[in-house]
Amino acid sequence: MSTRNQYTAQQFIDAIPGTGGVITSIARRVGCDWHTAKKYLTEYPTITRAWDNEREGMLDMAEVALFKAVKDGEQWAVKFFLTTIGKQRGYVERVEQQVSGTGDGGAIVLTWADTNMNDTDTD
Repeated sequence: MSTRNQYTAQQFIDAIPGTGGVITSIARRVGCDWHTAKKYLTEYPTITRAWDNEREGMLDMAEVALFKAVKDGEQWAVKFFLTTIGKQRGYVERVEQQVSGTGDGGAIVLTWADTNMNDTDTD
C-alpha cells in the first residue's frame, strides 16, 4: 500500500511569492504535481488568498508596464489602452451586424462591417 505525500498550507503559502501565481512553479517549489497544487490552491482559503495576492501583484506590474508603453508613445499600447480602459469614452472595437431573414423559417443572412480603429503601423 502506497502512502501519499501530505502537504501543509504553509508550504504552499511559502512557495507562492515570486511565481506570479503560475501553478507549475508553485508545484515545483512544493515538490508535488500540478494537479495536487491546483487542488490545494482552490480548496484552502488561506492558500487561495496568498495565490490571489500574487496574481494581483502581477496584474499591477503588467499595468505599470502598459502605462509606461503608453507614455513612451507605443502605438499598440495606446490602442489597447483606449479600447479597454477608454471604451466608456467611445474607443471601442465593434462589429455591427445586420440580420435579415425570410420570415418563413428560411435562412438568416448576417452581414457586418468592421469598424475597428485605424490599424496603420508606424514601423
